[in-house]
Amino acid sequence: MFEAFSTSTLLVALAEIGDKTQLLSFVLAARLRKPWPIIWGILVATLANHALAGSLGVWLARLLPEGWLGWIVGLTFIGFGLWALWPDKLDDEPAMHPAGAFVTTVIAFFLAEMGDKTQLATVALGARFDSLTAVVVGTTLGMMIANVPAVLMGEVLARRFPLGAMRYVAAALFIVTGLLTLHAGASIQPG
Repeated sequence: MFEAFSTSTLLVALAEIGDKTQLLSFVLAARLRKPWPIIWGILVATLANHALAGSLGVWLARLLPEGWLGWIVGLTFIGFGLWALWPDKLDDEPAMHPAGAFVTTVIAFFLAEMGDKTQLATVALGARFDSLTAVVVGTTLGMMIANVPAVLMGEVLARRFPLGAMRYVAAALFIVTGLLTLHAGASIQPG
C-alpha cells in the first residue's frame, strides 16, 4: 500500500510540472485572485476525477489476463514518459462561473484533467497496484503538491522553477517505472 501511495504521489507531482492543469492553476490564481476557493476546487475536482480514473484502472486490471496487464501497463508508463517530454499549453482561459471561484475551479479543473497524462497515469496506477485508495490519495496529493504552490505563488514560481528540467525528471521516472513493470511482467507470460 505504501508503494502504491508513494509511487502515485511522486509520479503525478513531477508529471504535473508544466502540465496544462498546472498552467490552469496559474491562470485561475491570476484571474480570480481567491487562492483558498481555488485550492479547494482543485482538491475536489482531482479527487472526483482520479477516483473515476483509478476505478477504471482497477476494473481493467480485473478484466485483462494477468500476463498481459504487466506488459500493457509497462508500455503505457513508457509512453507517458515520452509524452512528458512535450510541454502542455492551456488552450482557453476559463470563464468565471456565476457561482464563484470554487465552482469555476471545480468545473475547469475536472474538464482540463480529462484525457490528461496525469489522469491516464492514474488509470495505469490503478491497474498496476491493488490499492485504489492509496492510488487516488497519492495521485491527488501529487496534484496538490504541484498545484498549490502554483496558486499561491503564481507567475513568480513559473519564472523561477526549472520546468524543462522537471519535465525530464518526470519523463525519466515514468520510463523507469515502465521498465520495472515490464521486467516484473516478463516473469509472467501472457496467456
